[in-house]
Amino acid sequence: MSSSETGLGASAPDFTLPAVDGREISLSDVMGENGVVVAFICNHCPYVVSAIRRVVADAAALADEGVGFVAICANDALQVPQDSFDRMKVFAESYDLPFPYLQDESQVVARAYDARVTPEFFGLDHAGRILYRGRLDEGGTGHLRQDAPRELLEAMRAIADEGEGPAVQHPAAGCTIKWRR
Repeated sequence: MSSSETGLGASAPDFTLPAVDGREISLSDVMGENGVVVAFICNHCPYVVSAIRRVVADAAALADEGVGFVAICANDALQVPQDSFDRMKVFAESYDLPFPYLQDESQVVARAYDARVTPEFFGLDHAGRILYRGRLDEGGTGHLRQDAPRELLEAMRAIADEGEGPAVQHPAAGCTIKWRR
């Protein structure tokens, strides 16, 4: 399933969610001077596992450029025990995530963003407007070409420098969010 392009230009929904490090994190806590990326990920999805090292690298690069980053897991842990809060802690440590990893147990935040798949990335400007929605890059679960564009990174740089998201945005592809029944 792929994400839609709805919500571009809209104000991003605020949130306060528990992080794997024991803190409560709000959107304002992660907002950088040049914006923030809100990523919907999970622990078990092969698309996430395939891309997580690139996500970490791009989040670190963006942090150096004044762009915050946060990841949210909204999957129903009853359906997918690998996405439980305890397993999120292990995932964050295993990949040395340099950003907060939050649990959206109620799935209210994922629904407010209209998130559909993991991984899915929302790029916000410093005012909190959604100007990017889509994928990290063209990698999927396969091999990424060495010269492949770093789509999320480049989008956030454009948002920071020009105040606009890219004209061409590719929808995220991944595993569907596991909604509560």
